[in-house]
Amino acid sequence: MIKVKRLDIIYVTIQFILLTIFYIPFFSNVFQTPLIVKYAGAIVSILGFLIILIAILQLSKSLTPFPTPKENGVLINTGLYKYVRHPIYSGIFMAAIGIAFYTGSYWQLAISLILLILFYYKSKYEESLLIEKYNEY
Repeated sequence: MIKVKRLDIIYVTIQFILLTIFYIPFFSNVFQTPLIVKYAGAIVSILGFLIILIAILQLSKSLTPFPTPKENGVLINTGLYKYVRHPIYSGIFMAAIGIAFYTGSYWQLAISLILLILFYYKSKYEESLLIEKYNEY
């Protein structure tokens, strides 16, 4: 069970909207990328998706879409979480920025950067909740 707070809903809603509009081509402006940048974007994107998948599997029963940790959740500090505090956010950003460079889309590049800003604030909020719940965080 999780007590969802108002700020949780705001962050998750903004993230959902950004990820949804990421794939809607509101603008057809594209930039030409050298082939090496295009391939690098594809590799970064694939790595991002792999990081997301691994991080979700490592969280297991502690996984929640909200920043507020589950009441019966446990602090995970092994695997990816030993090296990165928020690997799912990192993976989402990597996947998005990789896709943006692969497609050469200004729109997707802008949304990727907005996601980065969102994840900065969302992670600060989440960290304050984790500190409150787990003494060892």
